[in-house]
Amino acid sequence: MLKAIFGSEPKVKILNFLLLHPEAHYSLRQISQTLDLANSMVRREIESLEKHQLIKSVIENDTTESKEQEITEKSDKLKNKTAEKNSKSSSTRYFINKNFLLYPEIKALFIKAQVLSSEKFITGLQKIGQLKLLLMTGIFTNDTEAPTDILIVGHIKRGPLLKLIKDLEKDLGREINFTILSEREFHYRQEMMDIFLYNILEGKNLTLLDKLDNKPKK
Repeated sequence: MLKAIFGSEPKVKILNFLLLHPEAHYSLRQISQTLDLANSMVRREIESLEKHQLIKSVIENDTTESKEQEITEKSDKLKNKTAEKNSKSSSTRYFINKNFLLYPEIKALFIKAQVLSSEKFITGLQKIGQLKLLLMTGIFTNDTEAPTDILIVGHIKRGPLLKLIKDLEKDLGREINFTILSEREFHYRQEMMDIFLYNILEGKNLTLLDKLDNKPKK
């Protein structure tokens, strides 16, 4: 889906990586190595994204890369224009432009697409318990005020769930907060206007499964 929207799989990978680490700055080499993409391909996609102002760049000093460059230059005794160009390129850092007009919507789209396309996670949940409600919020809806990222209502085996969460954290590249409630507790909290549950239900959320009874369990 995202490939069809943004034009290429490498571009989607780069955008997704930078969106998941909005405070960090990365060199072209770091992006290439992390995503296992060719430098030339990353450079081409970055130039396109920068042209449309989705990402920005800044010149920064990198002690490690500078030393590596210096050693290479001394070893090869090459101080030509190519070496100079590579040196400048290695000191350029790229980052997502959080001031881009559609930044919140694009970030939310990427995270939602990851979750919705993660059949392994949703199918895995259904195999380890009886789900009544599966609701995504927090990082999945770009709601920084949400008290949790995933709300699960039902009977779930905690051990297998922790493994599924760990795998999802690996895919997303960040920690995920989750909450598990029994159906009885969910309805009780709902009746009591529990502030924790209220903030989840009334905030930005994405409901992936809802089999809850309308009336609370007695």
